[in-house]
Amino acid sequence: MDYKQRVGVQSHIEMGSVEDRSMDDLDDECLYTPGVDARKARTSDSNQLLPFSDQQLPLSDGFHIGGNKMIRNRVYRSIKTVVFSNKLNLLMPFGPLAILVHKLTANNGWVFFLSLLGITPLAERLGYATEQLAFYTGPTVGGLLNATFGNATELIISIYALKSGMLRVVQLSLLGSILSNMLLVLGCAFFCGGLVYHRKEQVFNKATAVVNSGLLLMAVMALSRFSSCIMLVAYAAYLFFQLRNQNDLYSPIDEEGSHHGDNSDSDEDEAPEISQWESVIWLTILTAWISILSDYLVDTIQGASEAWDLSIAFISVILLPIIGNAAEHASAIMFAMKDKLDISLGVAIGSSTQISMFGVPFCVVIGWMMGQEMDLNFQLFETATLFITVIVVAFFLQEGTSNYFKGLMLILCYLIVAASFYAHEDPTSTDQTNQPQT
Repeated sequence: MDYKQRVGVQSHIEMGSVEDRSMDDLDDECLYTPGVDARKARTSDSNQLLPFSDQQLPLSDGFHIGGNKMIRNRVYRSIKTVVFSNKLNLLMPFGPLAILVHKLTANNGWVFFLSLLGITPLAERLGYATEQLAFYTGPTVGGLLNATFGNATELIISIYALKSGMLRVVQLSLLGSILSNMLLVLGCAFFCGGLVYHRKEQVFNKATAVVNSGLLLMAVMALSRFSSCIMLVAYAAYLFFQLRNQNDLYSPIDEEGSHHGDNSDSDEDEAPEISQWESVIWLTILTAWISILSDYLVDTIQGASEAWDLSIAFISVILLPIIGNAAEHASAIMFAMKDKLDISLGVAIGSSTQISMFGVPFCVVIGWMMGQEMDLNFQLFETATLFITVIVVAFFLQEGTSNYFKGLMLILCYLIVAASFYAHEDPTSTDQTNQPQT
């Protein structure tokens, strides 16, 4: 019996050491190392089911326990990758703090400010989850996804503003998103990319830029609800054209201007860090949380305007779009610094095209259904600003090349626009009335 007991104890100790070693390995895997995680994800995709599903192995309870540990480990790694891998996420607690301040006090200025800070990392993480999903969809659909979910924040804020009858906030915030994407986001992308590749001029596809510039000029022409329906049809045709006839629309081009689709080396370095279903789940969570904070943001705009002595026009055109465009801003700069200007252009200019051809007409139709007198008849100053911006950007894009000087010029143009709206007095901002239908 003594011998059997010793053998049993020894075998138990050996099994325990193996289990401890396996748990150490699991803990090591939890440490966030994007490159290692990406390669592990590639090799293990064929052996994995849905990311958060119960992978129950029917052989024994031991396998079932091991499967649960793998699921917990995967959830932990996903949360660590999405939530704790970016320093900007330090601003996330300001979202719940904004709700708390709103419940305890009536200080609309602080609630608005905290809501802005809380939405900023959420908008950026929304762009990150979209980029991860784009790995599984290809470059063309990926570029459209970046533009779509990059504008989700602006559309959510606009819908809540429509619900509250703040029509000018809707018009001005969407106008500000177009101006911010075309001048600030694209300018920063050109500037940062030009600094990294200062010994050469970066190149991009001129044809794509020309098409988007034409669509933006078409958007300037529209005024009424009927025009909104026409623009929605035009945008649907634009999507069909991109997805069916322009498969290489977002593929990089070399300095001679020819497309090259062989990016196997870069794909190895830029493998997805989370799975496809994890990306979808995070997109749902982030969109829901942005919707909650947007409600508080819209409710406190008027109070913040009075507390800070800033016009609603300046807050709507400058402050709201800068926060809402955090995803596009980060994505465009990142791709430009990797010499992928076609994707940067697809995110910045493509996002402006989507807002003007889909976002604004969509809000007009939604307002129509809500009984709100929402249309595309902007003020003369705003229409002139948009028209001049489209012309300036079209001139900068006509050569198909970029450098840091062009980027600096676009950034300075945006500062001029910001100063103009700071000094401009909106005649309809005080009573939130809108222009008559045309």
